Amino acid sequence: MRKRLLGNLLPDDDAESVFAIPYEKLRAEGYAGLVFDIDNTLVMHGAPATAAVRALFDRLKGMGFRCMILSNNREARVKSFALTVGADYIYKAGKPRKAGYRKALDQMDLPADRTIAIGDQLFTDIWGANRTGMMTIRVSPIDPREEIQIVLKRKLEKPFLKSYFRKRKSGGRRAERRALPADETRRGGKK
Repeated sequence: MRKRLLGNLLPDDDAESVFAIPYEKLRAEGYAGLVFDIDNTLVMHGAPATAAVRALFDRLKGMGFRCMILSNNREARVKSFALTVGADYIYKAGKPRKAGYRKALDQMDLPADRTIAIGDQLFTDIWGANRTGMMTIRVSPIDPREEIQIVLKRKLEKPFLKSYFRKRKSGGRRAERRALPADETRRGGKK
């Protein structure tokens, strides 16, 4: 049980930012869905979508990705952000519980093994997505100035991140990625 808990807290991969993720490679490997957190993943906490983030979503949709915003925030925050970037959204998602992630998969009509969750927090974004069976990518937080509850979580994350980077350095903890034919875009198989 302990090993499974620790494994669920560790991401499959990491990137400095959402702009450093090799989306073309992931699409070529058969991934079709992207589930993003907002605050400190895409923009600073509470900030609107930037021109760079809007351009990123345009590029991702042009590549054929289905994009979803999954946030524990209130509807007003999540809806306005999602409408600006042209993505579907789920607010008050209850991360790290699996229900929000399952709802995202249902709305995108994709299976977990074809979907990637991207976020900055181990105890919400990564843990919930791993438990749902999605590939996970942790990005570095954009802004170190955060609310006190997040600061406390970051302190708790440190030993797990240390373990992750140690395993990564030794060649462990990478996602077992299964490339799928490009025409298998629906949950049950072919179009």
